[in-house]
Amino acid sequence: MDYKGAVEYYARYGVDVEAALERVSKIPVSINCWQGDDVRGFENPDGELTGGIQTTGNYPGRARTVGELRADFDVAASLIPGKKRINLHAIYLDADGKNVGRCDIEPRHFDSWIDWARERGLGIDFNPTCFSHPMSDSGFTLSSPDRAVREFWIEHCRRSRDIAEYIGKTLGDTVVTNYWVPDGHKDTPADRLGARQRLAESLDEVFRRPVDKKYNKDAVEGKVFGIGAESFTVGSNDFYLAYAISRGVLWTLDAGHFHPTEFISDKISTALLFMPEILLHVSRPVRWDSDHVVTFDDELRAIACEIIRAGADERVHIGLDFFDASINRVAAWVIGTRNMQRALLYAALEPSALLKKYEEEGDYTSRLALMEEYKTFPFSDVWAEYCERASVPSDGAWLDGVRRYEAKILAERR
Repeated sequence: MDYKGAVEYYARYGVDVEAALERVSKIPVSINCWQGDDVRGFENPDGELTGGIQTTGNYPGRARTVGELRADFDVAASLIPGKKRINLHAIYLDADGKNVGRCDIEPRHFDSWIDWARERGLGIDFNPTCFSHPMSDSGFTLSSPDRAVREFWIEHCRRSRDIAEYIGKTLGDTVVTNYWVPDGHKDTPADRLGARQRLAESLDEVFRRPVDKKYNKDAVEGKVFGIGAESFTVGSNDFYLAYAISRGVLWTLDAGHFHPTEFISDKISTALLFMPEILLHVSRPVRWDSDHVVTFDDELRAIACEIIRAGADERVHIGLDFFDASINRVAAWVIGTRNMQRALLYAALEPSALLKKYEEEGDYTSRLALMEEYKTFPFSDVWAEYCERASVPSDGAWLDGVRRYEAKILAERR
């Protein structure tokens, strides 16, 4: 079947394919810069990754400089359809090789990122980096019992927030700034309440200065556990849900930060009832928060369907969060982001009006039958058209370009 045939096929079920293509082309996906260099950053590119997270693998070609990371990202972006943003951590500053501390970063250290993004029509999102630093070696940052440690990370987060607002104002765009901290205990703690009280107070200090939400929106991200924090995570998902609702900030749902039997797709509709906006970190956990490259699996499709069904295109900010050093890193970007875009298009083509009609009528037999039939609708023909209109290769064809780049550029990196 070709595209014209697919359009006619979907029309039988009340789906306007052209409207779906137009809708999905306007939904931005924020692509995580840290896939390109294994979460090293440029503050200390040879430093050790700490904070209950790790990157596994030693595939050659890791980006070592700002220029290399941007060049790699450009290649990946040229192979990905749809509207794109780039998500930066504070450690990805451009300081001309100078050593700049976490509490010394300034907006000027991201001016070159702003210029680069503007030239490409990209938005930017931001994150303070509260890990991989001597001041986080205790396993605690914003909830530390040591006031000096807390003050250090409060200042870093404040500066990151100022940078995010500056980026937003300079680009004339809204930056979503996400706050995640690794704080927790390896073994059972004696005082959970005290740690969480300190975290709440520290966050209140970070957010005390009003910012223009036109240019910056704050989000807080919880987690079940991390390596070295198996028994107690201070910033649990429950903690941040309560904090976000009570403080009027966004709640971040990370696909790998819940119990393995929980899925964030089931939480989106609930969050949207009580919050104007939320942030997603789309990843693929394998038995734990392993941040595998996003695949076109059931949960990814369910996440996209919940966004589209709710009409929440502008209320749900979609960010990716994976890092795999066992495969070509540029290919990982392309695979993961194309799958997110693919899932959004798949969801936009769902005959949801008809499915909802069956549901409202209590005709669950027809609902189930159509849900299953929809899985084999001629989606691939529409996806190929979407890629062609975006001037990117269709499935399979893009990998040759990545292999050529690997042979010419990545293979020379040692």
